[in-house]
Amino acid sequence: MVYQTIGERDTVLTPEDLAALRENLHEQRLFRQEQLRQFAAGSTTRADDRRRRADAALIEVGVQLAASARMVLADVEAALARMDSGRYGTCHLCRRPVERHRLLIVPQARYCGRCQQVREAGR
Repeated sequence: MVYQTIGERDTVLTPEDLAALRENLHEQRLFRQEQLRQFAAGSTTRADDRRRRADAALIEVGVQLAASARMVLADVEAALARMDSGRYGTCHLCRRPVERHRLLIVPQARYCGRCQQVREAGR
């Protein structure tokens, strides 16, 4: 069980929360895998090839979407691995617990809210 402190309120990531988060991550993984399969299937005919070559913007969008899907899939799989190893819900930077509400919104989150803000500010 992962304990979280938010101000004065202590919250617990319950076994039910973990089960729901795991289910959400599995659904995300299936969605991203299917999305990548569809991108990989891409053009199978010469007509499709000609149409795609004629629309360079469409190709760029597809490349960007596939890259994004691969990144999210990697994050989801990493979160599932952290669950399996008992490290789920711990910030990768400060080693404090990731806030329960954050995990319920972004189950693959690697960082607590504070560290995520610091990372984004540094970009």
